Amino acid sequence: MEHKKVEDVKLYIDGSFVDAGGSGYFNNLNPFTNEVMNRVAKGGKTDIEKAAHVANEAFQNGPWGSMKQKERMAYIDRIADLIAEEVEEIAVLESLDTGLPISQTRKMVSRASENFRFYSRMVQSRMHGDAYQVDDEFINYTVYQPLGAVGLITPWNAPFMLTTWKVAPALATGNTVILKPAELSPLSANKLAEIMVRAELPKGVFNVVHGYGETAGDALVKNDKLKAISFTGETVTGKTIIKNSADSLKKTSMELGGKSPLIVFDDADFERALDAAVWGIFSFNGERCTANSRVFLHKSIEDKFVEELRKRVDKISIGDPMNPATEVGPLIDKGHFDKVTGYIDIAREEGCEVVQGTVPGAMKASNFVPPTIFLNAKNNMRVCQDEIFGPIMSVIAFETEEEVIEMANDTEYGLAGYVWTNDIKRGHRVAQAVDSGMLWINAQNIRDLRIPFGGMKGSGVGREGGHFAILEFYTEPKAIHVALGEHRIPQWGK
Repeated sequence: MEHKKVEDVKLYIDGSFVDAGGSGYFNNLNPFTNEVMNRVAKGGKTDIEKAAHVANEAFQNGPWGSMKQKERMAYIDRIADLIAEEVEEIAVLESLDTGLPISQTRKMVSRASENFRFYSRMVQSRMHGDAYQVDDEFINYTVYQPLGAVGLITPWNAPFMLTTWKVAPALATGNTVILKPAELSPLSANKLAEIMVRAELPKGVFNVVHGYGETAGDALVKNDKLKAISFTGETVTGKTIIKNSADSLKKTSMELGGKSPLIVFDDADFERALDAAVWGIFSFNGERCTANSRVFLHKSIEDKFVEELRKRVDKISIGDPMNPATEVGPLIDKGHFDKVTGYIDIAREEGCEVVQGTVPGAMKASNFVPPTIFLNAKNNMRVCQDEIFGPIMSVIAFETEEEVIEMANDTEYGLAGYVWTNDIKRGHRVAQAVDSGMLWINAQNIRDLRIPFGGMKGSGVGREGGHFAILEFYTEPKAIHVALGEHRIPQWGK
């Protein structure tokens, strides 16, 4: 399928598209063809410092920090409208950039528009404090104030939706933003900057610095003008960001890796559990933090479930991400492809039977990993402990509720979990016993913007979503105490 040429991407600082300070560029490759699509300005420390200065000025001395809420929400609503107008173009850019099938990027981009609308409503309805009266002597009340300039570091999987999930609450609460997108998926972040221009957002309020994590990302985290860093990505990088944020006492929010269990008991709705298990790991090309990469099957249904899994992986449509019929596209780049396929070799060494779909012959030179199942897996294997982040499912058998809870929790991660059973008491018991920030009972990964999103253990620190973002991260509570009368004050030295 032919598409218009993708233009080179510049940085967006202080309301203008500019070259990087070092005037360098890096190549952006198409995951489907591994050919260069365009070049991207390679930002570094100098660019981060410039962006931090203008973001801080826009907050401290510009209109944004002191703008009336109603006026600020008009901008947020306008951004949502503009995203809705551009869904098809953004979806195409996202598929070209990431290899995600166009049928899936269209849905994600539509959700991005709702992120802004949701936080417009949320700020107006929930960003208020409390008042506490102490007899007739005091009234104490709280207000929530924006932090100032904040840094947002976003991932390459579902980049536009996940970027707006951070940008929307940050801007809606009155902060200014420096966005450092993943270098592997810069196109939709650039499109968001173009939308900000059309929305006539004041200069310096929203800035984008492209570049590599070890340069631009490191400078962003260490810049003392920024009050907070929100990061979505893998766990090792998250730990480094927390350490590097400590010197300036930045607030941090970390949405990190996962090795999420999907537990199927023998009384579960078999077909629905099967649908959920297949979709939950093979959609998004398997590059999803909440993917059910470990599937625990009760021994009494294991053989039947595995038989159906074999049939499913053989029929999943693999191909050009721009084809609406494609269900699984190529992985983001050759480096990630090598990592994921390396784990297939490890699985064989560890004793797993590897069951795979078939990549069409003409596409074998690309970054395709077909839907893959590791059978005869044991929970202590590397392939069941490491986050692979590809379309790979490890199948593990269990016999008792206690046994499967222990195995589900035997991992450094704790992001998501799924329980399938028609015994609702057991469903609640298991969901509450599994160490994960989010659990679904008899449901796939349905996202509700009102609930907290985040994990336990190595899967993160803090929560995104709902009022948790606006009241716990992007604002600071301030307590104000007012005397109602002349209460007693000790008179020292009188």
